[in-house]
Amino acid sequence: MTHSNKNHFQRIALTKYSLVVICVAIIVSVLPKGRTFKYEFDKGKPWMHQDLVAPFDFAIEKTTEEINAEKYKINKTAAPCYQLDQKITNEIKTLFEKEFLVIWKQKYLNENSIQKQQSLAQVKAKLSSVLDVGIIGNVNSKKKNVDEFYLMKGNNATLSEPNVHYTLASAYEILHQQISSIKQIDTGVVFTALQNTLAENIIYDEVLTSKINNQAISNISTYEGMVGKGDLIIENSTMVDDAKYRILASLRNEYDRRLGVLGNKYLVILGQTLLVSLILTLLMVFLSMFRKDIYADLRKMFLILSIVTGMLVVLSWSLRLNLPSLYFIPYCIVPIIIRVIFDTRLALYIHLLVVVLAGFFVPNGYEFIFLQLTAGMVAINSIKNLLRRSQFLISALLIYATYVIGYIGISIIHEGSFIPINWDHLLWFLVSVILSLVAYPVIYAFEKLFGITTEVTLMEYTNINNKLLRELSYKAPGTFQHSLQVANLAEAAIFKIGGNALLVRAGALYHDIGKMESPEFFIENQQRGINPHDELAYEASAKIIIRHVYAGIEIASKNRLPSEIIDFIRTHHGNTRVDYFYQSFLKNYPEKSINENVFRYPGPIPFSKEQAVLMLADTVEAASRSLKDPSAQTISDLVERVIDYKINQQQFINSDISIKEIYIIKQLFKEMLMSMYHIRMEYQIERN
Repeated sequence: MTHSNKNHFQRIALTKYSLVVICVAIIVSVLPKGRTFKYEFDKGKPWMHQDLVAPFDFAIEKTTEEINAEKYKINKTAAPCYQLDQKITNEIKTLFEKEFLVIWKQKYLNENSIQKQQSLAQVKAKLSSVLDVGIIGNVNSKKKNVDEFYLMKGNNATLSEPNVHYTLASAYEILHQQISSIKQIDTGVVFTALQNTLAENIIYDEVLTSKINNQAISNISTYEGMVGKGDLIIENSTMVDDAKYRILASLRNEYDRRLGVLGNKYLVILGQTLLVSLILTLLMVFLSMFRKDIYADLRKMFLILSIVTGMLVVLSWSLRLNLPSLYFIPYCIVPIIIRVIFDTRLALYIHLLVVVLAGFFVPNGYEFIFLQLTAGMVAINSIKNLLRRSQFLISALLIYATYVIGYIGISIIHEGSFIPINWDHLLWFLVSVILSLVAYPVIYAFEKLFGITTEVTLMEYTNINNKLLRELSYKAPGTFQHSLQVANLAEAAIFKIGGNALLVRAGALYHDIGKMESPEFFIENQQRGINPHDELAYEASAKIIIRHVYAGIEIASKNRLPSEIIDFIRTHHGNTRVDYFYQSFLKNYPEKSINENVFRYPGPIPFSKEQAVLMLADTVEAASRSLKDPSAQTISDLVERVIDYKINQQQFINSDISIKEIYIIKQLFKEMLMSMYHIRMEYQIERN
């Protein structure tokens, strides 16, 4: 290794380590600071830890059901508020006076008689005394079963009862009695005026009632009882009953509220740094051992670390905001994105690391880890082979079903009943699943930003209605049919031995697009026995044949095909020779010397299993077209010969394909070619 290359690799390694350090710093900086409650416990199960003593004074929290019951009681039994409305009182007096004068005028001509003035003054005095006590309607019509209420007179409130005040009937009756005893009063005029104007002046105040009720509800204490520092909370192996569960839950919640207060903040930061560093180190070790291609690619490394860091930042943000539920966060978006962009194993490994780390900082860590791991596994398995876009929706439905089943199962174990289950969580799970569908546009964005090809993009390129493939079918129909057959062979082989089937199919469909430049020079496109090579020198013919690789790369680059597909064009012939023209030259010009590289493809040789499979499928399919009388034996011999030739030419030394896998491919190709040529397998029948 040269000094410059050594420096290059050192710079790459330093960049990787710097990325990891930056990610650790970001994650630790956003995580909540403070000790976390380290014990797991479930209602109805024994306490499996050592005896627990209260580390500080804390209050025992009431349950949600208890608080709701108190709120209901306040709303049901709290005294309503009524206003002795002075404005209405004055309006009643004014209306009575006007009505009295109108009736008096109709009955008597002399409007200014002394009798009229005296009658009006005396009746107004009686009316004022009644209105000061207040006339109220049916209290029970406003609020059921009310025995007392608050009466507001101006800014003063007093507790009163309905029977202390008048109703319309009792007010009229008392006025009738009092006025009837006064001499020289025309009771007919007075009573008629009273009947027309008397009204309620004690009015229900809904706004004030609601305000007082809300104030009473806000004053409800959420605690009942205290646990002092040093008190024994629970002993080892003691059953966690309802009472113990409430105390333990209260202690855990108090830990959450005291984040940043309990313990040494800097030691907490140290602990978080160690945990996050361990997780990211495990990820780096995994990549270096099992995904060397990703480990060597800074773009992909940066993408993975960004996804992991981003999810943990979102989790920390949710913890700081004290949201009603952490289950709305789309945790499954991480394994979905990693699965689509990379592979199943890496997606599961990263999801496991992220969820396990998150479990240290969320309430009910075991429950959280269980739900997220199972949902993540379902997400990964449901898009194992991404052949249709609808699989994203199917995956979302399966993830939601997993959440629901898992949550109900855990709740039944905890409560032993369906009744206490918090069904609101099902809505949060639904929100999480819907947000997980954001993975689709996110994947598209990552493809563009990092230049990565995913299975979603490969699906688009394997559509034979793609513009470039249609052009190939028009200009070089024989090559197009050859590419389809090669795609079928290669895809079947990669399914058999394991690999990216979509990638190898896409590579097979485009591997010969360079032949569009001069299709007539390739035998599959020649018609009526016309072969333009008959008029050319062997070197020129070889140059034209080899040229289709260069032309294919140029066409693919011009049409912006992904680099992963272009690599198939580069490698599908490796650095083998164009043997037909090479051997023909040697046969016809034995006395001449020539540079062998004139007849050799430029390479490189395949450097992935998928590229190796394509080379095998391409070679076998092309060679099979030369069979004049195909049979089981001739096909078997041909497959063995052409594949062994590629092995002898050391075309697979850079690809991770094994001898066993090549043997499996040989057998598969034999079966498929015999099926294509409608040849039955010959069986030897033993006779007794």
